[in-house]
Amino acid sequence: MQQPLFDFAKRNTFTVSELAESIRATFAGEFSNIWVSGEISGTRTAPSGHSYFTLKDQSAQIQCVCYRTALRLVKFKPQDGISVLARGRLDFYDVRGSAQFLVEAIEPQGFGALQLAYEQLKKKLAEEGLFSAERKRPLPHLPERIGIVTSPSGAVISDMLHILERRFPGRRVRLYPALVQGEGSIEQVVRGIEYFSASGWAEVVIVARGGGSPEDLWTFNEESVARAIARCSVPVISAIGHETDFTIADFVADVRAPTPSAAAELVLPTLLSTLERFAGSENRLLQSLRWKLSTLGRKLEQLSLERASGALQRSVNRRLQSLDDAEYRMREVLRRRMEADRRRLGALETRLQNLDVRVRFGQAHRRLDAGESALRRLAPARIAASAARLEPLRAHLTQLSPLKILDRGYAIVTNESGHIVKSPADAPAGSIIQARLAAGQVKATVLPQ
Repeated sequence: MQQPLFDFAKRNTFTVSELAESIRATFAGEFSNIWVSGEISGTRTAPSGHSYFTLKDQSAQIQCVCYRTALRLVKFKPQDGISVLARGRLDFYDVRGSAQFLVEAIEPQGFGALQLAYEQLKKKLAEEGLFSAERKRPLPHLPERIGIVTSPSGAVISDMLHILERRFPGRRVRLYPALVQGEGSIEQVVRGIEYFSASGWAEVVIVARGGGSPEDLWTFNEESVARAIARCSVPVISAIGHETDFTIADFVADVRAPTPSAAAELVLPTLLSTLERFAGSENRLLQSLRWKLSTLGRKLEQLSLERASGALQRSVNRRLQSLDDAEYRMREVLRRRMEADRRRLGALETRLQNLDVRVRFGQAHRRLDAGESALRRLAPARIAASAARLEPLRAHLTQLSPLKILDRGYAIVTNESGHIVKSPADAPAGSIIQARLAAGQVKATVLPQ
C-alpha cells in the first residue's frame, strides 16, 4: 500500500527562534570564508563603530556589516560607488528575519587598496587640521639632544650619525631602535615617538627610513603613526624614503626632509655658520645698545637735567667703555685665534712643502751641483800633488833601472825560454838567443866554439 506524501499526524514543528538558529547553522556550514564581488552603496557608520552597507550588482543585493574590530584592520573604509571583493561569512539576523554578510576583509577592484586607504586617511586628517601650517613648530636652532626613531642596522642611521658629527661635533644623539616595515613596525615606531615625547629628553625627534616601494613605506601611512607624531611634545622631522616619496607622516610632521641625510643637515647647522651668526648677533646687540644709550642721553639733555644728565652720561660712558673693552677683548681673542690658525696653517704648509718630491729633488740637485763644483776644484790640486810625489820616485827608479847600463854599450841576453843567459850552459850551440840593446833588440844563433 502506497504511503501518503504527508503524515499529518506527525508534524515537524519549529519555533521562530529554532528556525532562525537552524538557518544560521546552515549558513555557517555552507557559506563561511567566501568572497563576494559587488559595488558598495548606502554606507553608514553607527555610533558603535560598526559599518553598514549594501553590496549589489545588476540584479541582486545583500546587506553587509563590518564590525568595529574587523573595520580597524582593513586597509580602507567602505565608500559608496567602489567595486570591491569582500571576504566573510553569511549570517542570519533573526531580529529582522533577513540574511546578512559579515565582512572580515575588503579589497578594491580597479583601484589600489593602498592608494585608496592613503587618500582616505589623508582627507580625514586634513579635515581634522593635522596638516595645517598653524600647528607646525619651528625646529630648535642648535639642539643639544636629538632623538632618532629608525632601524639600528643599515646605512640610514650610519649616514645620519656621520653627518651630525661632521656638521657640529658634541651633540648628544639617542636612538630608539624600531622596525620600519613589516609586522610589528607600526607599534615600535609609535612607541619610539611616544618615548621621546614622554621622557622630555630630546629637543627634536627624527623619524627616518630609507627608500623602498609604497608597500615598504606603508608603516608611515598608518593613522596611529600619524597621530603619535601629532601628539609628540617636541618638533618632529619626517625623513621617509627618497625625495619623490610622500607619506602621511610627512604631512603631519613639523618638517619634512626629502631624505634621512637631509634631515641630519636640517637639524644642525655647521659650526662655522653658527660662529658667524653669533658674531653678527653680537655686533647687532652692540649697535642696538649704543643707539639706545645715545637716544636716552639726548632725551636727558633735552630735558635740561644737567646734573642728572651728567651723572647719567658718566654712567653711560662707563658702560660704553665697558662695551668697548668687551669688544676689544673679543677682537683680541678672535685675533689670537686667527693668528694661531694662521701659524698652524703655515706649519702645515711647511710640512707639506717638505714632503713635496719636487722640493726634495731640488735639494738633492743642489747638493749634487755643490759636490761637482768641489770635485772640480779639488781634482787639479790632487793631481798636481800626486805628480809632485811621483817625480822623485820616477827619478830614483830611473837611477836603479838596469836599462841605464845598456846606454854604456852593454846588452841583456835571453835564451829561447826567456831566461837571462849567465853562462854558456844557458845557451848551447845552435840555440837562438835574443839581445836587448839600449835602442832595440837583435836575435842570433850560438855557434860552437
